Amino acid sequence: MPRVGLSKTDVVAAGAELADDVGFANLALSPLAQRLGVRAPSLYKHIDGLADLQHGIATLAMGELDQCVRDAMHGRTGSAALAAFSNAFRHYVVEHPGRYAATVGATFTGPDDPLLQSSTRVIESIQVVLRGYGIPESDMVHAVRTLRSIFHGFASLQAANGFQWSPDAEDSFDWMIRFLDRGFSDAGAG
Repeated sequence: MPRVGLSKTDVVAAGAELADDVGFANLALSPLAQRLGVRAPSLYKHIDGLADLQHGIATLAMGELDQCVRDAMHGRTGSAALAAFSNAFRHYVVEHPGRYAATVGATFTGPDDPLLQSSTRVIESIQVVLRGYGIPESDMVHAVRTLRSIFHGFASLQAANGFQWSPDAEDSFDWMIRFLDRGFSDAGAG
């Protein structure tokens, strides 16, 4: 019998918190069960195993990230949209490194997968930023991948304390945004 009040949503949320605390690569069912106050076999009443939990965390995280960037970008275009998206993205990754890591390389289960739907909306948000610069549709895939790679790299390094040699990561981030703004402005004009 499942613990009264415990649901798949609760298990996934606790798994996401655990992933943030110990790292997504270290996520395991036994510590999750302990955190929830149940025995590990009891988790199988709510999830189909570790892979199902990982997919649930990726879905949760991508939905949160989608909402975060869309809220930040609302009503903004051009450099303001770029700054809003990038700051929201970075903040989410730094605050939730484990659950963000779950999204990287997560596999979609089909066309109705909520993970696919949220992922698509995040990509669409990036496209909105890029269209504000006049990036042509023929270059959109390349520009999306470039922007995503840059933000992923910076945010992941910051989340992993990868900028220890210099205390000015905020200055570097602002410099990067100004650099990207100039580059996308030139690309859109050319």
